[in-house]
Amino acid sequence: MNVYGSEKIRNVVLLGHGSCGKTTLVEAMAYSTGILKRQGKVEEGNTISDYDKEEQKRLFSISTTVVPIEYEDTKINFLDTPGYFDFIGEVEEALAVADAAVIVVSAKSGVEVGTIKAWEFCEKYNLPRMFFVTDMDVDNASFREVVENLSELYGKKIAPFHVPIRENEKFVGFVNVVKMAGRRFTTGSNYEECEIPDYTMENLSKFRETLLESVAETSEELLDKYFSGEEFTQQEISQALRANVIDGSVVPVLMGSGLNAQGTTMLLQAIVKYFPDPTKLTISGKNVKTGESFEGNYDSSKPFSARVFKTIVDPFIGKFSLFKVCSGVLKTNTPLYNVNKDIEEKVNKLYILRGKEQIEVNEIHAGDIGALAKLSETATGDSLATKADPIEYDPIEVSEPYTYIRYRTKNKGDDDKVSQALAKLTDEDLTLKVVNDKENRQTLLYGIGDQHLDVAVSKLLSKYKVDVEVLKPRVPYRETIRKKVSVRGKHKKQSGGHGQYGDVLMEFEPSGDLEKEYIFEEKIFGGAVPKNYFPAVEKGLQESVLKGPLAGYPVVGIKATLVDGSYHPVDSSEMAFKLATILAFKQGFMEASPVLLEPIVSLKVLVPDKFTGDVMGDLNKRRGRVLGMNPVDGKQEILADIPLAELHGYSTDLRSMTGGFGEFSYEFARYEQAPSDVQQKVIEENIKEEQSES
Repeated sequence: MNVYGSEKIRNVVLLGHGSCGKTTLVEAMAYSTGILKRQGKVEEGNTISDYDKEEQKRLFSISTTVVPIEYEDTKINFLDTPGYFDFIGEVEEALAVADAAVIVVSAKSGVEVGTIKAWEFCEKYNLPRMFFVTDMDVDNASFREVVENLSELYGKKIAPFHVPIRENEKFVGFVNVVKMAGRRFTTGSNYEECEIPDYTMENLSKFRETLLESVAETSEELLDKYFSGEEFTQQEISQALRANVIDGSVVPVLMGSGLNAQGTTMLLQAIVKYFPDPTKLTISGKNVKTGESFEGNYDSSKPFSARVFKTIVDPFIGKFSLFKVCSGVLKTNTPLYNVNKDIEEKVNKLYILRGKEQIEVNEIHAGDIGALAKLSETATGDSLATKADPIEYDPIEVSEPYTYIRYRTKNKGDDDKVSQALAKLTDEDLTLKVVNDKENRQTLLYGIGDQHLDVAVSKLLSKYKVDVEVLKPRVPYRETIRKKVSVRGKHKKQSGGHGQYGDVLMEFEPSGDLEKEYIFEEKIFGGAVPKNYFPAVEKGLQESVLKGPLAGYPVVGIKATLVDGSYHPVDSSEMAFKLATILAFKQGFMEASPVLLEPIVSLKVLVPDKFTGDVMGDLNKRRGRVLGMNPVDGKQEILADIPLAELHGYSTDLRSMTGGFGEFSYEFARYEQAPSDVQQKVIEENIKEEQSES
């Protein structure tokens, strides 16, 4: 592959709803430009983008794939992202390095929730964008309907560039609305000029008007001209479009068929013509040596710096770190320094990745995307530079995972293998997290949603040959008491030689502080229990609070006072007093009105207005308390307190309730006494679980 200067590069993320045709469109462009001799299909599992076994099995994208395509004298790095919301981390990594976006819409399905979310991403990351309406070859495909829906949502920014030409209900060409000229497809995306059919005139005049309105909105001068009824020149239209697509005030809508590779040439032309090259953009980092700001701005003449935006770990091809060069030029002999880890990394070879294909190159210029193999310490989000100019960029922000499962290995000897495999998966995917919850004797895997976790478990088996069993997580309940009791614990054993003797009289009562497990005091008079046994009594308490007598959960908020006891000058020992304390604790706890405390979280749910009633009704059913609502970016943020136990499966339920629009997050707030029916159920479940494990 040729080496490209910064002005000849475009970094374009493909966004859109799941299964809207992004991967098929990339395949069509690769075929149209001669990279492929035969166009692959998602259902056949032979596309450039979906090369992972899980993607081929499930027939949808799971990871972002970089597919560079050379068109004329420009290199376009396409970032083909997953459309399903569980894999949002992959989308966020791609957005961090994209300079523009193509939002793909299926003419068959129309504008979907994923289309709207894609637009929101472009707004958040301030990306120029255009729509590509694919599936125009399908019966009943309506380009007009898609344009009308987009115009309703986004107003006069929407600028349709095409009108379809159909013959015998087949998609055979289009009218270029900008140039007012007919185009008929010959083979694939190639076309010849043709007459504009009469039956297209009604839609054409509408779309032309929509386009001219978009152009008029771009400047006072053009707006005056538009209202005075003067015609725009072709040059005025082209210049206005070029300037205003870049700043997002005009959004072109193009069309084609990914499956038949129609319309791909126009899309490539539009990307080169209307989207910015990296030199038109800015990026700043910090020189950690001097503390000064560094304006990288994709300038090849400045010192080398780059940011790693994605890690690929494959059992067969090894580890690849994908990066975007923020300044300078990376060559194979550049001394590489990881600024975040303060270590030097060795560069053996430089690659451009196209799907799983590795293309070796000698250098990569500012603004371009490349890959390095086998960097030992480098992770996603790290900054790479030289030791002389250690430039650090902001880390990549990805969504926080809130859905989790409990897992354990099926084969006892596989614990190490599973933890190593999970370490590789979490290197690749920043939205996967492993949490070892020692308190509740469980290991948890966090992800964005149930499908995300299902794929992770499946990858453990298919990629790393380790099998795990998925279980319902144990909710981190706590145990405490509600009244004061006084109990005696006596440990006495006689068995030839020295016996064992420990005797304590203890008072247990609520401490009022649920942040602390216990408070220990002693009020011994006259040496009934010698001072040297006090630490042993406290040790008995320390062990007892780890697993409460009620349901096996940690104990909090208890005050224990040693008030009396007795000892034997020969048979007493620290161990005997510790065991006596444990006996007293178990008995006293169960006599002191023991209760289960459940964790309550502060929940935020973000939904469009029309779903607020359904969401609040559902929260009430889950024992939630709605505290209020705030308007946020045209949506409603519902604030509620809810027991953590009631959020199991919430990710899937919320999506189904809101058609995929709903988002939620939560954080721990406090512990509250659980209702008696909940307590009873938890105690019964724990008895069953302990019996099955023993």
